[in-house]
Amino acid sequence: MQLQHSIDGSEPLAPATVAALDAFIDAVEDAPAGAVALLDLTGVPSPTATDRPPLAVVNRWERVLRRLERVGTTTVAVVRGDCGGTAVEALLATDLRVATTDARLHLPVTDGGAWPGMGLYRLANQVGYARLRRSVLFADAIPAARALALDLVDDVTDDVAAAVAETVAALAATAGPDVAVRRQLMLDATTIPFEEALGRHLAACDRLLRRPRSEGAHDVAALV
Repeated sequence: MQLQHSIDGSEPLAPATVAALDAFIDAVEDAPAGAVALLDLTGVPSPTATDRPPLAVVNRWERVLRRLERVGTTTVAVVRGDCGGTAVEALLATDLRVATTDARLHLPVTDGGAWPGMGLYRLANQVGYARLRRSVLFADAIPAARALALDLVDDVTDDVAAAVAETVAALAATAGPDVAVRRQLMLDATTIPFEEALGRHLAACDRLLRRPRSEGAHDVAALV
């Protein structure tokens, strides 16, 4: 089962943007097990855009992106053409990412330079500052081929529908339960010490090993 939501990065961040993504996450959390959340992302703000959202809206947006990052199902992003603003920020909070060959990622910027939101935090954790410092400092667009080399996207294709279908089918066969747990363990790896991480990983292993064999057979087999 797929649930789909579109984000147009050319539109300014507004309460409606936050509410729409929040409602989508509600639907994803209410969906049956095995559902996949699909985000369709495109659009980049106009260079002459002057709209500035209130800080309270920015705060709510960052919180809903964090909610997306923690959702209990796999999230897949499809990037089409130029992608910036809220669309590229949402991209950085997804699990798997498919881009069209003409896709270009534009880091969020304002008239004062790179937007200092949590997108910068995610970029530093996912890619590293050294590999992206020019794009951050000069707001250079990142073409699909370079985005793939940087692991910002996982696939570049002219046939998005086929790539998404293949990805969803593979997830149905291999993702298993506890996607959110595994994702969080990886996210924590860059921010917490080994000793603290060990307890969390052992707890996750214990949870899997206690699950009835019919539920967790695939996952346990991968451990032995």
